Amino acid sequence: MACKEEVGQFLRDELKLELSEAKTLITHGRTQAARFLGYEIVVLDNDSKHDRRGRRSINGQIGLKVPADVVHAKCRPYLHHGRPARIAGRMVDSDFSIIAQYQAEFRGITEYYQLAFNRHRFRRLKYAMEMSLTKTLAQKHRTTVPKVYRRYRAVLQTDLGPRKGLRVTVERGDGRPPLVSEWGGISLKRRAKVTRLDDQPRRVWNGDRTELLQRLLADVCELCGSRTDVEVHHIRHLKDLNVKGRPKRSTWARTMAARRRKTLVVCRRCHEDIHAGRPTGNSSRRTALESRVR
Repeated sequence: MACKEEVGQFLRDELKLELSEAKTLITHGRTQAARFLGYEIVVLDNDSKHDRRGRRSINGQIGLKVPADVVHAKCRPYLHHGRPARIAGRMVDSDFSIIAQYQAEFRGITEYYQLAFNRHRFRRLKYAMEMSLTKTLAQKHRTTVPKVYRRYRAVLQTDLGPRKGLRVTVERGDGRPPLVSEWGGISLKRRAKVTRLDDQPRRVWNGDRTELLQRLLADVCELCGSRTDVEVHHIRHLKDLNVKGRPKRSTWARTMAARRRKTLVVCRRCHEDIHAGRPTGNSSRRTALESRVR
């Protein structure tokens, strides 16, 4: 035991190792919460919680919580002096893109904390984001928030039944289905089974570059020209397109870097090729593959 302490002291003195307090802190689970990957981990204790047989059902079990400071931090970008406020940088976009971005951001944050039993804390975030959204639309159209609600109010069909929300529908004509962007309909109930966790959702909005809605309405793959199953490929940062040590950038990466935008409208086959690392944009190969399918 003494030998281990001497070795540890030697390493600290000679190598000047600095340990992260957040990662090395020892916490007593029954008296305080431990932090891990953004969650608070606690040991549940409630003598009044019983199962069907009248037995205490949760004592001693591990529970995951949404930390209060996380809720405050997620609300901060949508507040000004503590109150929900419009975001001026988003007013240059279409109503479709504005609602789509708010929805994507809220979904990404809440889905990361699906395992938390107090996920309902994000009701505060939902209120802040919804008020910021409606104020942004109101400022853009020089109108009031109540008029925004009357204009875009809709009943959204969800797995848990109908829910009130906002919806923007863009008709495309020629028998094609319309583009629909919605706000709301995301449940804040805890989910025991989760397949993916990501609290930094990819944006569906593209700043002052080419408007996403315009490119979706074009309904043409920007790599091969196909009009079949058009989707949108996203990246988080433009700097991800310039990775040191990469011998040669692919066609899609060069296209996004040249246009300096984080979204690219592509067909489903090109989208699959991008994620699989295969060459993209070969129109002759795409035509041959489509003819085989037919």
